[in-house]
Amino acid sequence: MSSTNTGTLGIAILGAGLFAAEAHLPALASIASKGQVELKAVYSRSEKSASVLAAQAAALGLPAPPVYHDSADAKTNLTALLARADVHAVIVVLPIPAQPAVIRQALAAGKHVLSEKPIAADVATGRTLIAEYEAQYKAKGLLWRVAENFEAEAGHLAARRLISAGTIGRVVSFSARTVGNVEKGSKWWSTSWRTVPEYQGGFLLDGGVHTAAILRTVLPGRITHLSGFASLAREHLGPHDTAHVILKCADVGGEEGAHGVLELTFAGAPGSGAGNGVTVTGTKGWLHITTGPGVIKIAVRLHEGEEEVTEYPTGGVEAELAAFATAVSGGKAEEGGDALGDPFGALRDVALIEAALRSGGGPVDLDALLGGAC
Repeated sequence: MSSTNTGTLGIAILGAGLFAAEAHLPALASIASKGQVELKAVYSRSEKSASVLAAQAAALGLPAPPVYHDSADAKTNLTALLARADVHAVIVVLPIPAQPAVIRQALAAGKHVLSEKPIAADVATGRTLIAEYEAQYKAKGLLWRVAENFEAEAGHLAARRLISAGTIGRVVSFSARTVGNVEKGSKWWSTSWRTVPEYQGGFLLDGGVHTAAILRTVLPGRITHLSGFASLAREHLGPHDTAHVILKCADVGGEEGAHGVLELTFAGAPGSGAGNGVTVTGTKGWLHITTGPGVIKIAVRLHEGEEEVTEYPTGGVEAELAAFATAVSGGKAEEGGDALGDPFGALRDVALIEAALRSGGGPVDLDALLGGAC
């Protein structure tokens, strides 16, 4: 098993796509500047993309890392990277279908793993992966967490604290609206694994788990049942790009659980996302969450009171990475950090999307779908 005798966590990034470059590298550079981690290597399927990521790391002030890629050369492939004693942990930022095999390979090599959401392409694969981790690697002291930056955002955690404290009273209903416009040829669409997705739901799974994670983070009771419809509005976003869902939560403290609605589409018209956000209504008032460039706003209004708005800078990727590094090193996490990245929570997010895709208007029991996994 990898150790951290130097006190600095040696990390490798596995994957060189947009999110690795635009989110994980800057976050890593930020916490590396505090001496918490050190980037030791990067890997991608192609030598070219791995080299580009290495150059981007150097441009951010990180030491230029060695490059690994799929190759017949045993000195430069993924197996060689995972054999390095100075690599204690890996961040897996690969296409959804490729992630489970690489997570298994990294754990088998004795590395701690932070893998990007979703946990897997479907509930069955995610359940199997968790079972293998629990049975084979957890007792060895290896840590596996799932990187879901929306659950790590300070604004969403603040909303959870307000709701948990009873600021708006008992939660009775909620609504979530995520309307996006993913154009053909846009940077988030123009990757081979997204243009022809080998997994259910397309962008509904890849992006929709973020909205599921917000609801999981802020609502007092877990979502237990849903009924909805999914469809395809724009051919280039297949197999599905739109879902409308009714959700029911578990009872809390002997009180009936809340229910609410979810509108989720990546086929909206330009500008149609202006009404996006999450609203939670309680017996004393309501709380509304909106996200803008670099900021999450939490608005609270109690009955016959003035609306109060608090802004929180976004930084979920850095927060989840810092919490992961702290946990691996055995340090004390900041408030809520110990719960970030729980694979069971990430599995519930996938279950919500999978159930919405399967429902066809009929009720789906999420606990039954999960099979007691969480």
